[in-house]
Amino acid sequence: MLLLSFLCLCLCLALIKIFHKLWWTPIRIQHMMALQGIKGPSYRFIHGNNKEILSMKKEAIAKAIRLSHDILYKLQPHCHLWTNLYGKNFIQWYGCEAEFVITEPELIKEILNDRDGAYPKQDINVYNKKIFGDGLGASKGEKWAKMRKLANYAFHAESLRDMVPAMVASTETMLERWKYQEGKEIDVFEEFRLLTSEIISKTAFGSSYQEGKHIFEMISKLSIFIPRNLHKLRVPGISKFIKTTDQIESEKLEKEIHHSIKQIIKKREDKVMKGEEQSFGNDFLGILLQAHHDANEDQRISVENVIDECKTFYFTGQETTNTLLAWTVLLLAIHSDWQEEARKEVLNLFGQQIPNQDDITKLKTMNMIINETLRLYPPVTAISRKVKNKEVRLGKLILPPNMLLYMSTLAIHHDTQIWGEDVHLFKPERFSEGVAKATKNNIGAFFPFGIGPRTCVGFNFAFTEAKIALSMILQRYSFSLSPAYVHSPFQLITLRPQHGVQVILHSI
Repeated sequence: MLLLSFLCLCLCLALIKIFHKLWWTPIRIQHMMALQGIKGPSYRFIHGNNKEILSMKKEAIAKAIRLSHDILYKLQPHCHLWTNLYGKNFIQWYGCEAEFVITEPELIKEILNDRDGAYPKQDINVYNKKIFGDGLGASKGEKWAKMRKLANYAFHAESLRDMVPAMVASTETMLERWKYQEGKEIDVFEEFRLLTSEIISKTAFGSSYQEGKHIFEMISKLSIFIPRNLHKLRVPGISKFIKTTDQIESEKLEKEIHHSIKQIIKKREDKVMKGEEQSFGNDFLGILLQAHHDANEDQRISVENVIDECKTFYFTGQETTNTLLAWTVLLLAIHSDWQEEARKEVLNLFGQQIPNQDDITKLKTMNMIINETLRLYPPVTAISRKVKNKEVRLGKLILPPNMLLYMSTLAIHHDTQIWGEDVHLFKPERFSEGVAKATKNNIGAFFPFGIGPRTCVGFNFAFTEAKIALSMILQRYSFSLSPAYVHSPFQLITLRPQHGVQVILHSI
């Protein structure tokens, strides 16, 4: 009898805990935020708004889109609908967790600058973790600080200068291949995928594209699982015993990527151990390996740290520049006047000579074009954080502990109140006086690579690579948009053209 009473008590306590998490807490937070003027779609038991968001995204993706840069409603239909209904900031529900959606630049800057450590990174979902591990983009605290220091060293100005010859050589190889495509259609998204993969392989890992090809292919396959599982709830513990097809396949790919990177590491280490090389090298992998073998145990990083950083940079270093180049060429193919302006600038500066690190900084028109491309088609369309485990003040708002934060870069980059009624037009002249004065009221509302201490460490690498590739293309070719092009911006991890970017090449 006593045992039965104890079991009943345990069951009651468990039910109270479940009720508290799945109903009482969400309703309390919803009420608390409403009192501060923050509203949003109603919380739905267990699922939150996940089903609504998934339904909206499926409907948006299924619809054809005309050749327009007004893309928020297609990529983030929930943001487009609910900001119109509830205001610039609203609360939505990721399962039973409150997620505060923010599209006000001042609040976003406060969060991303994070002077008091109040807004740590969210724990990344299981599929993202398989690509990035606990690399720089996901790590926190002291580990992040240590890895960030290494990455900053790997991509400082002198290191970038040393990478330029490899960028030039890889672009030269691509352009040699294009000689046989003059007057024909090519998919530049695919061409830039090969180019950026080759450049990452050479500059960061001291290898060729062929050596890293299998890794790029596996990471690309793995990335497909992320968007299609983004709003699917996982029951803790159950997934260990009952696995979906996506989970099984992603685990297999993760193991293969891990093994392939470990082989590249071992190859580099063996050369040093056998005396064939004097050091591990000055590229990204070399710097990571020097840290792995550091004599000071406190400064040393594990081989798993090395692998996670390699995975992160294999993906982000390639994917970000690939999409940036593809969208830039699309916009220049549509706007031939700006293409000609960019070409004049390149020819005036370089003639037919190879671009160099010192002079690419003088490309003002190209800077404006790239910035406007990043505004219309930012590689990462949203940034996530969370509130730490105690209540915080954000602006005039009080946010509860552990609240999720979702900041839509895309919504801010396409906001008429910030950029004007011509917000969806390609107008590089917005940036003629620099980024700070590009908006209507000089609001700092442009952050395609984030802001604050966690700004993308590869930002300058991507900009340098893009300027060199575009300069060398414009020296030799003009291009127009192919009638075969289908405009379908698509969010995988980065914002990419779903069906590629087809252009017709013309020699000049």
